[in-house]
Amino acid sequence: MPRPMRSSSIGSGPEQIRVLLAGDIMLSRYVGKLAHAKGDPAWPLRDVQELLAPADIAFANLESPFSDQGRGSDKGIVFQAEPEMVAGLAAAGIDVVSTANNHARDCGSRGIEFTLDLLARNGILAAGTAATAALAHQGVVIARKKVGFGFLAYTFDQSNGSHKDIDDRICMMNLDQMRADVASLRTRADVVIVSMHAGTEYESHPNPLQQRFAQAAIDAGASVVAGHHPHVVQTVESYGSSVIFYSLGNLVFDQFQSTKTQRGWIADVRFDGARIASYGIIPIEILNTVPRVQARRTLAAAL
Repeated sequence: MPRPMRSSSIGSGPEQIRVLLAGDIMLSRYVGKLAHAKGDPAWPLRDVQELLAPADIAFANLESPFSDQGRGSDKGIVFQAEPEMVAGLAAAGIDVVSTANNHARDCGSRGIEFTLDLLARNGILAAGTAATAALAHQGVVIARKKVGFGFLAYTFDQSNGSHKDIDDRICMMNLDQMRADVASLRTRADVVIVSMHAGTEYESHPNPLQQRFAQAAIDAGASVVAGHHPHVVQTVESYGSSVIFYSLGNLVFDQFQSTKTQRGWIADVRFDGARIASYGIIPIEILNTVPRVQARRTLAAAL
């Protein structure tokens, strides 16, 4: 857990860059059904819009691919978000999403392509999947205040039990490949942030696979590792001059079986240039699929 500190100790100089990193966003199933009933496809993210939109960079894991073919079921674990639901990501000012996760192929090959195109048309970058394997492993770069932030994303699984083959457009958690990707991206970006989709669902502590991969990413040159998939929050680790958020939990989801799945964190990382100045967590509570920021904020001392 990050060490508490007063929010006033975080600098507010003009060159400081604020990066917010959130967990799983699922815009299908009951989430989509409620948004449709409200007549507002951006409704699931309205309550965190004021937090996310002003950030220099806002990131999350997109757990549900989009598709324009048929309608997704409001039950089961195969997700399909309606195209209009992208409005929530856009309205919240989300700049980049990870699309490398176990649901990446829920809408088939066409779903991967449609999702990438829809995100691009709404000004949202995708990390972890791309039109080709080479492009997926190249990562994406966002420039803020003369600092380049590179994003890479990886998943432990891409099939969701529905596919026996491997789609090489989706980045898998291979240590050697990840190390090469980070090294390459460091030549084009000042900061590298690695997204990791892995872990044991509903478990509050990282497993050995998460720990090995996250620490290897930092050793390879990443500044931050942002984890998701367990659907509950996990530990935060200060590793050298970098930080690992093993699981940020859910941001938008219709998992009501436990209070743990209705709690999440938004990681708040402040940079002075390419150096992490401080980091912390912003707790959120999910009420009827909608995340709401909690009043208490836990911030950590500078690394």
